[in-house]
Amino acid sequence: MKTKERRWLMGKLKKNSFLEGAFIATLCIIISKILGILYVIPFFKIIGEQGGTLYGYAYNIYNIFLTISSAGIPLAISKLTSEYNTLKENDKKVRMYHLATKIILVFSVVSFLICFIFAPQLAKMILGDLQGGNSLKDVSFVIRLISFALLVIPMLSIERGYLQGHRYIKEPSISQVIEQFARILIILIGSSLCVYIFKLPIKYAVGISVFAACIGGIITYAYLHFVVKRNKHQIGLDLTPERNKNADQEIIKKIITYSIPFIIINLANTMYNTTDMILIIRTLPKLGYSVVDTEFISSVFTTWGIKFNTILLSVSTGLVISLIPNIVKDYTEKNMQSVNANFNKCLKIILLIIAPLAIFMSGMANSMWNIFYGYNRLGPLVIKYTILITILDCLYAIVNSLLQSLDKRKMIYTNVILGVSINLILDIPLMYLFNKLNLPAFYGAITATLIGLLISNGMSIISLNREMHFSYRETIKTIPRFAISAVILVIMLKVFNLILPVTSTNRIIQLFNLAISGITCAIVYLIINFKNIKDIIPEKIINKIIKKEKDNID
Repeated sequence: MKTKERRWLMGKLKKNSFLEGAFIATLCIIISKILGILYVIPFFKIIGEQGGTLYGYAYNIYNIFLTISSAGIPLAISKLTSEYNTLKENDKKVRMYHLATKIILVFSVVSFLICFIFAPQLAKMILGDLQGGNSLKDVSFVIRLISFALLVIPMLSIERGYLQGHRYIKEPSISQVIEQFARILIILIGSSLCVYIFKLPIKYAVGISVFAACIGGIITYAYLHFVVKRNKHQIGLDLTPERNKNADQEIIKKIITYSIPFIIINLANTMYNTTDMILIIRTLPKLGYSVVDTEFISSVFTTWGIKFNTILLSVSTGLVISLIPNIVKDYTEKNMQSVNANFNKCLKIILLIIAPLAIFMSGMANSMWNIFYGYNRLGPLVIKYTILITILDCLYAIVNSLLQSLDKRKMIYTNVILGVSINLILDIPLMYLFNKLNLPAFYGAITATLIGLLISNGMSIISLNREMHFSYRETIKTIPRFAISAVILVIMLKVFNLILPVTSTNRIIQLFNLAISGITCAIVYLIINFKNIKDIIPEKIINKIIKKEKDNID
């Protein structure tokens, strides 16, 4: 066996720099999310719109409990691991790992029990008095099945957070691809068997599909646990720290203290979707929408439309994963210039990569929807504007993760809670207002979310400038070129929508539309912004590409 192969099998770990780590994490997350999008083409065809809505109900409840049980743990562990490494406190680092494992196990079991036992009540909370669509019994059934994932997925966060804290980004990132691939395989095989072979009701196909999260989690945990065990000497887990009650209490306090802001941030993200889902279901029928249309619009908001958004969100997730350990290290060493520089890199990535992608996807909403889900008059109308909100979602994730890394928890609580509250207050009034203006009522819910995120992000950025004296000069320099290219993109997309058959139900034609418009827009955009984009690509990656091209020429 070759040395390289042996090292891979042994799980040899290698540290990554900020931009290198961000690139690796983002690439793996993008692969994971692309898999998560592609599978919906056959899956949506198998379960249909009603099954899709049922699937969305289960995942929205699951996401709330998953957030509570584990959302803050991996980033808190990552932060603490990086902190203890910088201070050479290996004993505390190992102690923290074992204590975090026990904490997360308790949270997992409690979350599972609540979700499983109170599934009927949770289903009632979602549906309210809505009748004629999915039944309370069916919604309760899928909630109970997905609750089993709460026993497994949180445990993954321990391994991922610990490795990320050492700046080992590759293995945790690969694990996400493994998890997604395993889950999708079970979803497609299981749902197909239920519908086409055994001719069972749709709820069973959806039930197997949501249970796949548990199976995928078990497989992924086995992989990560193997990596950790194989490299325990390298990451300090071969140490056996002496029992120290006072030290344990201090570490537990830190874990909880660091986790809470992350939980609030992620819970707020989940609450934006859950609030919209519940209020849409309760409001749209009163404005003349049918039960079928109401459930469908709700599912697009919270599940199927978000599938497109996740491609963009994966970039911010990759940045956060790499950002936290590096910023903690710089902050601990009082290197605020580096902290500010890394944050500006993140802002430029949002501006130069995420924003133009969002503009393109919004402009080609008809083609994208028809490719993945088939023709529907409402789907493209929803995603056209929800995709644009993703720009603010990405900024929201990065800004708040930065504030947490800098121990600015009060800012997080204030800004996040304010944003969610504004969304909650404005949802129903704006839906009624848009309906009165003869516009789609659900645009009101989108606008409420937009306003909430704008205010939350704006306050966070102002706070960073006021409290930390951050400078955004480097990011501001890139705005003129971006603005010009954004205007050109919008004009080009308007032209494409006029000359291309974007409303065709033929998937091949729609793929052609996307390919032609995508290649053309990308070339024009890259020509205008080449210099700016070059500055945010890791130097190592550029050198590798150049070397590869030279080797090919030779």
